[in-house]
This record gives sequence, C-alpha cells and structure tokens, in this order.
Amino acid sequence: MNKRSLKWTAACFAAVAAVATANAQTAAPSGAAEPTAGGDQALIDRGKATYAEKCSHCHGPGMLNAGTITPDLRRFPDDQARFLTTVKSGKNGKMPPWGDLLNDDQIGALWAYVSSQRKP
Repeated sequence: MNKRSLKWTAACFAAVAAVATANAQTAAPSGAAEPTAGGDQALIDRGKATYAEKCSHCHGPGMLNAGTITPDLRRFPDDQARFLTTVKSGKNGKMPPWGDLLNDDQIGALWAYVSSQRKP
C-alpha cells in the first residue's frame, strides 16, 4: 500500500470513527459494568476513549463486530507484544497500520483497555 492510499484509508476510518463514536455515546447503556480486570483505571479509560474513536468502527463498540472479518477482541490472547505489533504495523493487508497515527502511550492504553475486557 502506498502512502497516499494509507492517508486516504486513515481519513475514511477517521470519518467513520466520528460517526461510530457519536452512535456509541448515544447508545451506551446506563450503569454499564466497569472493567473488573486489575490495572490502572485511568489508563483503561484512556484506552477506552481511543478505542471508541479509532477502533470501534471496525471492531465494534463492544469489541465484537458481527458480520465482518474482525476478530472478537475480548478473546485476544494475553500477548502484549503481538497486540502492539499488530496495531502499529497492521495485519494481513486487512487492518491498516496505526503506528503513524497513534503514539506509544495511546497504543499502551488501548492494550490496557482490551486486556481489561478479556473473556475466557
């Protein structure tokens, strides 16, 4: 993929993310359970915000997007290195690389959020 295609893809994702974020905020159930996994809640909250803005349009507001090729992120293995590499570099030409759009702190917060939502 060339840089122009990546920029176009990122711009499209950003537009879709804005709509998805607005929809997720209006559809969020009140009294939703807080993550139960251990960890820094502020970091998890930052990851949740980044996820809603940048990831939920493909991966779904609940980390599960029925009808697409995206995996159920609640079942992502406890493998931080794999997660960081996938987010930064993309995967199989289907997930775009986010390493130029998200900094290491944002990606680390995403990991904290995804890890906090892990299901067996």
